[in-house]
Amino acid sequence: MSKIIVFIQVHGQSGVREAELSAASNLGELQDALVAAGVKLDAETFLFLDEGEEHLCGERQHPVHGLKHGCRIHLSRCKRIKTTVQFLEKSAERDFPPGARVRAVKEWAVRKFELSPKDAAEHVLQLCKSTERPPSDTPLLQLVGGHDHHDCHEHGRHGCKLCFDLVPDKRVEG
Repeated sequence: MSKIIVFIQVHGQSGVREAELSAASNLGELQDALVAAGVKLDAETFLFLDEGEEHLCGERQHPVHGLKHGCRIHLSRCKRIKTTVQFLEKSAERDFPPGARVRAVKEWAVRKFELSPKDAAEHVLQLCKSTERPPSDTPLLQLVGGHDHHDCHEHGRHGCKLCFDLVPDKRVEG
């Protein structure tokens, strides 16, 4: 069987790890590969494949569908990340999976606040009460606090919650 490389992102830890496994791996083989890569698994850790809506669960022999070379495995203490976006005097809230990217939140907010394509192109997401503007390909689980849900209470980050402001992207023209 052909081997693939998957990238592992762990809630509350910086950096990306790699693991090698078969594209036809089952849940047990995936869990074993994660442990071999130095990842600690327990009953409160949820596994997500790429930007999948549901966490991977089941018996060890349960097949994992969608594994492919270069995919990302997200390990999170959150099943969902409650995300608030504020725009002008309006606010909207939606739960996203931990592997969802900042760009998915912006796309949702643009639809929710009914921005024109021109206005959407001129706005970015910025973490509330900060000047931090995460890149659009950043998974949400990299922005929330670590495994201790009380460890990050500033700058729009609280356990399994995130807050963004949709703000104009300042550009210097000339």
